[in-house]
Amino acid sequence: MRLIKLTLALWFACGQIVNAQQMEQGVIVSGEGRVSVAPDMATITLGVRETADTAKEAMSKVTESVAQILPRLNELGVAASDQQTSNFFLRPVYDNRLKDTGTPPSVVAYEAGNSVTVTVRDLTQLGVMLDAVIDVGANDFNGLEFGVQDDSDALAAARALAVADARSRATQIADAAEISLGSVLRITENSFGPQPLGKQMSSMRAMEDAIATGEVDVQAQVTITYAIAP
Repeated sequence: MRLIKLTLALWFACGQIVNAQQMEQGVIVSGEGRVSVAPDMATITLGVRETADTAKEAMSKVTESVAQILPRLNELGVAASDQQTSNFFLRPVYDNRLKDTGTPPSVVAYEAGNSVTVTVRDLTQLGVMLDAVIDVGANDFNGLEFGVQDDSDALAAARALAVADARSRATQIADAAEISLGSVLRITENSFGPQPLGKQMSSMRAMEDAIATGEVDVQAQVTITYAIAP
């Protein structure tokens, strides 16, 4: 029994040494590739926010405006699948001026809101759409993000750049260490689709005046393990 235990212990120890040696062998590098492309779509969150003396009145105002916004989006050719309610709320508005005296705050009004996230697939219509929804009551804007509908070509280019970057780094390390690179043992990837330009502005009109599509970045990152040639 002791012999079996000793044999197992030696086998386990040897296995750890082999694994450690295998882990130590090789050159491990990371590379990054980035491609900038012009966006061809945008996602915006817009809606209505109203305050009134009663909850019913606040909700009525919001409902009335949203009932005009959605049909207007349909008229502009925005598909139903590109419209999604993203936030709906009703809450009391408190008067906190007397809170330091220990008096409980009182409800002075009610605030209601409804937001819709819209995907715009024709950027030439973005300004027209914003004009239209503002005219029918939209007064709340929570974000604008540009993107790319099909990023496959950009990702392929970014991956190629990332692999080339990793290879360059590995070559530099090998030259400095006076070793030669062998075959590729492992490649792992971590890629990112279009990284949008986000905008936060206080008013719909200010946002409309400040729109500049610019470019979006598509990124790829790879980690490559090269063997060390004999």
